Amino acid sequence: MYEFLATLTLVLHFLFIIFVIFGALLFFIKRWVLYFHIPAFIYGAYIEFTQTICPLTYLENYLLTKANLATYSTTFIQNYLYSIIYPINLTKEIQISLGIALLIINGIIYGFIIKRKK
Repeated sequence: MYEFLATLTLVLHFLFIIFVIFGALLFFIKRWVLYFHIPAFIYGAYIEFTQTICPLTYLENYLLTKANLATYSTTFIQNYLYSIIYPINLTKEIQISLGIALLIINGIIYGFIIKRKK
């Protein structure tokens, strides 16, 4: 059960990251999504620029520990999602670069949103 909850948390973590990066695009479907995306985007940028550990990481590790596991046993999760969320050799410079990429991507998306509103 704990491994399942850890895996579910990892999937939610991945979906949150995708939302932080591209969530503003949902504005073109539902305008109210920006009320959720803007705080998520700010939090995501904060995490990248300060090298802070996301609380979901602590939750995943706690659940894995409760399951008596050091890491996920599912091949798909281990090979794909885990390596995307926790890349090997992640350095401060790479995190800063990811933060800058996050700002650029969202700057472009919000630029289109502002242009559309005019």
